[in-house]
Amino acid sequence: MTEPYKAAVLGGGSFGTALCNMLAENGHHAKLWLRDAQRAEEINTEHRNSRYLPDLQLHANVQATISLAEAVDGVDVVLVAVPSYSCREVAEQLSKLLPVTTYIISTTKGTEQTRFNLMSSVLLDILPNNPLAVLSGPNLAKEIVAKQLTGTVIASDNAQLIHFAQQLLQNKYFKVYGNSDRFGVELGGTLKNIYAIVSGMAAAMNMGDNTRALLMTRSLAEMSRFAVKLGANPLTFLGLAGVGDLIVTCSSPLSRNYQVGFAVGSGKSLEETTRELGQVAEGVNTLKLVKEKAVELDVYMPLATGLYRILFEGGQVSEVIMQLMQNPHQDDVEFITAEN
Repeated sequence: MTEPYKAAVLGGGSFGTALCNMLAENGHHAKLWLRDAQRAEEINTEHRNSRYLPDLQLHANVQATISLAEAVDGVDVVLVAVPSYSCREVAEQLSKLLPVTTYIISTTKGTEQTRFNLMSSVLLDILPNNPLAVLSGPNLAKEIVAKQLTGTVIASDNAQLIHFAQQLLQNKYFKVYGNSDRFGVELGGTLKNIYAIVSGMAAAMNMGDNTRALLMTRSLAEMSRFAVKLGANPLTFLGLAGVGDLIVTCSSPLSRNYQVGFAVGSGKSLEETTRELGQVAEGVNTLKLVKEKAVELDVYMPLATGLYRILFEGGQVSEVIMQLMQNPHQDDVEFITAEN
C-alpha cells in the first residue's frame, strides 16, 4: 500500500461513483462532487447511490458534497467524470480553485456538443499548466464495483503522472496500464461509442456471430484509419483502449450506446429511444461530428456514414449492411509492417 492520497472525483454517475468507491477501498481520502443535494445526503448517510448503483454499499470513507470548492480543497488529483456537455463549464470553475501542481485525470468519453473537441482538449484549453492524463478502457462501472477483473489505460506525456495514477488506482482486481499516446487512447474511447450503436442494431435484428464479428473488426479498421489521419498511433488501437473497449461496448447490454442501437434496430425511432433512456447517448453526438470530420479529411468510414443515414436520414439497416458487403474496399489489415 502506497501513502494515502487526497482525491476528488467530479461526477456522481455510475462511473464516477465506482471510481470514488475504489479510491476509498484503496485507502485514499476520496470526495465525490455532484450537483444533487438529495443524492449527496443519501451517499453520506446511507452509503448508497440509489439512482446509478443501487446494489452497491459504498465504502464508509466516501464523502459526497455539492460544493466544488470543498471537493477539490487540498487534493493531489482531480478525476473528471462529468458528462461531456458540462466538461467546459466545470473546467472553468476548476481554473479558479486549483493550483497548477494538481494532477487532472479525464475519464469522460466523448466530444463537445458542437465541435470535434475531445475532453482533454477542453481541459487543456482552460487548465493548460496542470499535468493531464486520460483514463480509458473496457471499464463497465457495475463490473468494477462487483470486483470483476478489469484492465484500464492511463495515458499521458507525463511519465510521473502515469506512475502516480497506477499507484492511486491499481489493486488486486483493477490493473492500470500506461501509454504515452494520450490522444489515441482518448480517441479510441470516444469512437467506439458509434460502433456500439451499430452492434446493438445487429443484435436486435438477430444477426449471426459471423456478421457481428465482421462489424466489430471493420469498426476497428475505421477507428484506426480515422485516428491515424488525426495523428494517433495505430498500435494504440490494438490495446485495451482500442479493441478492448470496442469489444466490451459492442457486446454488453450495459452499454448505453448498445441500448440505443438495440432499440433502433427493434423499430423504435431515435427520439423515442432517447426519451426512454432519459438522455442522449454519447455515441449519437459523436457520430454527427465524426461524420463531418471524415468528410473534411476524406477518410473512408462506411459504417459511420451508414449509421448516420439510418439515424438521421431514414436509411434502412439492411441496406447499409449490403452496401458494406459491396463496397470496393478490399484490404483487411491496413497498418501492416512491410517486409524488407
